[in-house]
Amino acid sequence: MEYEPVIGLETHVQLKSKSKMWCGCPNQYGSDPNTNVCPVCLGMPGSLPVPNEEALKQTALAGMLLNCDIPARAKFDRKNYFYPDAAKDYQITQFELPSNIGGHVDFEFEGKIASVKLNRAHLEEDVGKSFHFDKFSGVDFNRAGVPLLEIVTEACITSPDMAYAYLNALKDILIHGGVSDCDMEKGMVRCDVNISVRPVGDTKLGGKIEIKNMNTFSGARKALEHEIERQTEVVSNGGTIKQATWRWDDVAEITEEMRSKEDAHDYRYFPCPDLMPLEPTEEFRAEVRSRMVELPLDRKQRFITEYRLPEGDAETFKNDLPLGEYFEGIARESKNPKAVANWVLNNLRAKLTESATALDDLKFEPANLQQLVDLVDSGKISSKIAQDTFLEMFESGNTPQAIVEKKGWIQESNTDALGTWCDEAIAANPGPADDFRSGKKAAINRIMGHVMKLSKGKANPGAVVKMLEEKLSP
Repeated sequence: MEYEPVIGLETHVQLKSKSKMWCGCPNQYGSDPNTNVCPVCLGMPGSLPVPNEEALKQTALAGMLLNCDIPARAKFDRKNYFYPDAAKDYQITQFELPSNIGGHVDFEFEGKIASVKLNRAHLEEDVGKSFHFDKFSGVDFNRAGVPLLEIVTEACITSPDMAYAYLNALKDILIHGGVSDCDMEKGMVRCDVNISVRPVGDTKLGGKIEIKNMNTFSGARKALEHEIERQTEVVSNGGTIKQATWRWDDVAEITEEMRSKEDAHDYRYFPCPDLMPLEPTEEFRAEVRSRMVELPLDRKQRFITEYRLPEGDAETFKNDLPLGEYFEGIARESKNPKAVANWVLNNLRAKLTESATALDDLKFEPANLQQLVDLVDSGKISSKIAQDTFLEMFESGNTPQAIVEKKGWIQESNTDALGTWCDEAIAANPGPADDFRSGKKAAINRIMGHVMKLSKGKANPGAVVKMLEEKLSP
């Protein structure tokens, strides 16, 4: 019997606010342990939370970017559990009435556009972080209280590769939207994986395994690949999968059981008595809408259609937002946006990296890059001269026109001058001339090289070829 996987993901993303969710402590990575703390994030008796307005706006913005519905009413609940890294012995989260409902993420997968449906994207707070040493353990509560968005998919993902593509698309959207930096090395994104297998064609879900706290997308994909194989082997041999929580051992590349799991958690949710329900006003929604940005996939498709770019160029500009904006600032008024893209991607990007220069620190104006394209397209300078002109422009900031005039690099297109050089080159190369007349078209290259030598590189190559063909034709 053939089996298929059914996958759902819960992705936890730290929001980009300057302070924590309920207090004024800095939302800052890398501080000394337990220095960004106060009675509120430590859960001291009598301390009261105050919602971070910016985090509420970022939550709503994330919902809009993810095509969610923003309900008229949301509320916070207490989720009660007892772990060393939860100073309050509960977590403020959203259970019955989340800030974002439904939604979907569209992304490229296997040559077409795939879509993953979302169940919700609710706002909660992060917890502290445990550290284990040789003889003792410690907890750093700097992370406790950091605003955390939990994005929950439906059980609609059909393969580890699809899960990996979705996670990367989600990350791109949140970074482009300014909602989160999504730095996985700093723990800003973590993922819980839910996986079951069932016979192909069956609609009933099998026993679900949850793999907790995946901190890399590649790790999540590997864990899914391993767990699908393991579960398939179990059920193929007549066994059953019991719902449980497992962990991924990234070194051994295996999953291991952590604890068995009942059908429902006993978190004893109840409305947080210290926080009023959220009822976003139209003014609030309008302000959040004003911060909307173009989604990465939409941006890529528009660049392909509007500027006639190949997929690879559009993909690069999708991923590098500043470079894409720089290109588009020039391309909007360009008759040859593909040539502009070539200069930005092949020349400018390389020089920026080589010289450790930021786009904002460029010495030349963006319009100068278009001027360089125009000089090449008009035949006033050759492609080789254009390369030298670009380097001079990058270093000095002078316009391409001023550079080529000063250097005497403008190509000669005057027919009288070209005619004289062509006649001399033909006379000096009678053998190649006869070869061309007898049908050996490549022979013209030697004569053309002689013309370029006579003109000291100033002759327009296109005009030279045309004139030589005319003079050598019967």
